[in-house]
Amino acid sequence: MKLLTLNCHSWQEDNQHEKISILADDIAEKSYDVIALQEVSQLIESTPVQGLVKEGNYALVTLAELEKRGVTDYTLVWDFAHIGYDMYEEGVAILTKHPVVEEHRFFISKSHDRSYWKTRKIVGATITYKGKPLTFYSCHLGWWTDDEEPFKFQVDNLLEQVTPESPFFLMGDFNNNALIRGEGYDHLLSKGLVDTFNEAVEQDSGVTVQGNIAGWDGNKVDLRIDLILSSDKMPVKSSRVIFNNENKPIVSDHFGVEVVLRESN
Repeated sequence: MKLLTLNCHSWQEDNQHEKISILADDIAEKSYDVIALQEVSQLIESTPVQGLVKEGNYALVTLAELEKRGVTDYTLVWDFAHIGYDMYEEGVAILTKHPVVEEHRFFISKSHDRSYWKTRKIVGATITYKGKPLTFYSCHLGWWTDDEEPFKFQVDNLLEQVTPESPFFLMGDFNNNALIRGEGYDHLLSKGLVDTFNEAVEQDSGVTVQGNIAGWDGNKVDLRIDLILSSDKMPVKSSRVIFNNENKPIVSDHFGVEVVLRESN
């Protein structure tokens, strides 16, 4: 099974359509089973297409690019958490090429006010994979030191709402550096979650942010904040950073993470 997570920084990138093409090329090449995307935005004023999804939604544009490449088997699950830059509905998405048996949408922040930029919402999809259910959640969480919207509250609230009937994966931008001890990353692991990076036979540095980006103003250190966590320990063939100019060109202010799981015996 192949997984990808990426904070897209959508519609805030120079050469945005070129970068969407790079992403679509990679998806067409790798044929990921599940993709989690964050900062997946659409203009508030755009015309609705289906449900909450409107014309120009970043994920919808990506699907259109995939269709040009003959790839038509991905299903989109999307919802938005808050208004961004006064003009976008900014959300999270799951793309999967497997049958979706249930969709999940829920707030994890104290605030449910979508006009407040710190409001956080999760989307998920339970799929059938080789006859068994697996659930995947696209996550974009807050910061450890935020008194208004503390990370610990959001994680605890998230884990109270996940689907316990099947193994699950939390994929996304956790805004907490895994290279720092005693903060958000360690809190995640204290909940029994397994970092697929740590289980991988093949791995790199795992660093997904370098330098100053939105939400990390003034940052000067390497950050490993984009993660793929699982509820169960399972064999992992590889965990690699992608879209970092070493493994594919840069497409966002975050690099992505691609994980390949090995089949259990």
